[in-house]
Amino acid sequence: MKDDYLGRVWEMLGEPSWRYRNPEAWHKLEADVGVRFPEDFKKIVDAYAPVLINGHLSLSHPATERWNLAERIRRRSRSWSEVEWDEGEPEGDPRVSLGTSDLLFGTADGLVPICGTDRGEEIFYAPRGAAGQGSFFVENGEGEFFEYSHSFAQWLYLWLIGEEVTGPGGSAFYPGPVALQDLPMTPDERPEKRYGPPRGM
Repeated sequence: MKDDYLGRVWEMLGEPSWRYRNPEAWHKLEADVGVRFPEDFKKIVDAYAPVLINGHLSLSHPATERWNLAERIRRRSRSWSEVEWDEGEPEGDPRVSLGTSDLLFGTADGLVPICGTDRGEEIFYAPRGAAGQGSFFVENGEGEFFEYSHSFAQWLYLWLIGEEVTGPGGSAFYPGPVALQDLPMTPDERPEKRYGPPRGM
């Protein structure tokens, strides 16, 4: 089923460019974080990132200097680690699912911030989620967490077709082909927007 959703994502996003595919960069990142990332997530990142999808969702890559995934994980983990949660917070507390007493970020025992949107939504990979099978948590920008036991490809596919996979009211559906825009690799670069194949939506 995971491969099926990966194929559906390929069909929606169009021909991959594989611009920065680099297995060594993934090995280094996984060693540094102590987490083995899902294969479908790595394939999608390798195929398209750094990229902005449908004007909202940004994917970084571990092999680039700008929009670097390792740096993003470190930076966002530091920011999230500075949040002081009151008792009973946050809504949808990930600690319950992960079986931990502390809400940790950027570690195998907690939440690893892998991507986000310009609407304030943060997507985390939780290696210990779904009874150790791995899951994804989305913080909706308002302090609420939602757990999804999907593969990353399935989560992305559902996001692209307008399902509420960033919490209630979080749909970001746009009809027509999916819009992709490479993130600029130099300050003066202005990448053009391109579109995936027609998808009858």
